[in-house]
Amino acid sequence: MSSSGESGLGWVPRHNPWLVALTVTLATFMEVLDTSIANVALPHIAGTLGASQEEATWVLTSYLVSSAVVLPISGWLSNRFGRKKFYMTCVALFTICSVLCGFAQTLPILIIARILQGAGGGGLAPSEQAILADTFPIEKRGQAFALYGMAVVVAPAIGPTLGGWITDNFNWHWIFFINLPVGLLSLYLSNRMVEDPPHLKIRKQQAMKAKIDFVGLGLVAIGVGCLEFTLDKGQEKDWFGSPMIIAFATTAVVVLIAFAIWEWQHPDPIVDLKLLKNRNFGTAVFLQLILGMVLFGSTVLIPQYLQGLLGYTAEQAGKVLSPAGFVMMAMMLVAGRSLGKFDPRVMVALGYIATAAGIYNLTRLDLNTAYATVTWWRALQVVGLPFVFIPISTLNYVGVPASKTNQISSLSNFARNLGGSAGTALLTTFIARSAQTHQAGLAANVIPGSVPYKLYMGRMMTMLEATGMSAGQASQIAVGQAYREMLRQSSMLSYKNAFLILSCILICLVPLPFLMRLPPKRVKVDPEALGGH
Repeated sequence: MSSSGESGLGWVPRHNPWLVALTVTLATFMEVLDTSIANVALPHIAGTLGASQEEATWVLTSYLVSSAVVLPISGWLSNRFGRKKFYMTCVALFTICSVLCGFAQTLPILIIARILQGAGGGGLAPSEQAILADTFPIEKRGQAFALYGMAVVVAPAIGPTLGGWITDNFNWHWIFFINLPVGLLSLYLSNRMVEDPPHLKIRKQQAMKAKIDFVGLGLVAIGVGCLEFTLDKGQEKDWFGSPMIIAFATTAVVVLIAFAIWEWQHPDPIVDLKLLKNRNFGTAVFLQLILGMVLFGSTVLIPQYLQGLLGYTAEQAGKVLSPAGFVMMAMMLVAGRSLGKFDPRVMVALGYIATAAGIYNLTRLDLNTAYATVTWWRALQVVGLPFVFIPISTLNYVGVPASKTNQISSLSNFARNLGGSAGTALLTTFIARSAQTHQAGLAANVIPGSVPYKLYMGRMMTMLEATGMSAGQASQIAVGQAYREMLRQSSMLSYKNAFLILSCILICLVPLPFLMRLPPKRVKVDPEALGGH
């Protein structure tokens, strides 16, 4: 079989491929930027709408659940309605619902608008990657994915800083209103630049004749929605100590197993799970899953560490992450240009080693680490990620018919997002539980008779008594300060352990890229792919 986007079909887009790439990258930038800005504005949203912090988190959860449901079925929707039409519908839905979010005056209205916005946002990334795969020949696809990847990493880098500035100088409504001009420009350019290749038009005709798999559609919506809810709310609800989480987790497992069995046997499935039998794609999906865990997990852990233990504001924490985004953008260009010159499997392996080393270096963080040091270490941590993302995004199309491009993109994006949700949930839980263990260990050493404890208490009481406090007051405050310091140190140790585990996982992945086949040097026309079988 020919590889999909190798397209082997002799089709060439009417417009310059790089103009097409810039067009679809614009919508990606808008969607990812909006997500990171919303995270920063959450306290402002809660205060304005009279909601508690827990209630306000539904602004994020509703978007994630809705987006997660659409991701795996976006390939099927593209085939049935036409990729260009589906993509433009997603951009329009995301833009219109952004405006609705901005006008929302109550939390329920905002959540409903975010659900619809998530449905539009969930369909963007798979469509965009499929468009790039079909628009560019394989020798240039790495550079195209590098451009796409730049938007994915730059938007989160500037999102927290921009979000903080907008909410401080205007109000949170404007974080949604700024999507309107970007969305309108994206729609105009997409209508002019994007087109469906012939094999997709053939596939659309076939898909329109086939009966809609309503059972599969219902199962994937319920299963993925329950799974995303479980991952997002698990730690907050104490996981399986909560009847609600038990119910959602059980439903997710049962429904997703039923979905897998049903789709495997269906002649025209919503999600073509048989694609996982392809060695390249099956390996790529697993690697994308782990990539999501590391990328999203580390991006969540570092701001938590800075704000919770070092006392940084959200804007300061965002500024620590921003330089890493620009470093990653530069390395995207290097990785994109290197793809045709080196074995992509070697690039992925080296990327994992570099990323593992960067994350292991974060175990050196302590409670006195300087701002510049954290910023530099974070930048070093992301240097290798483009050498993982770009080759994997290219290799997962090798050996797959052109008619399956949309399915490949939707499944690989779903794997990365699912990995991000799972990684964030598991790491957050690990840090909370590990901190309790370290706290018990440190408390065993805090005994009145120990020399270090006596010295610490003596210094603290001397300082406090110098401010005019009585000995009794100074003693009480010193004990409280010692307890708070113990909590900070136990949390610090748990973060160190989390970074160590992430680096070990990445090292274990180094051999896996060599399971994947290299793309062919020359691509022959595949009549089977042309026929869409």
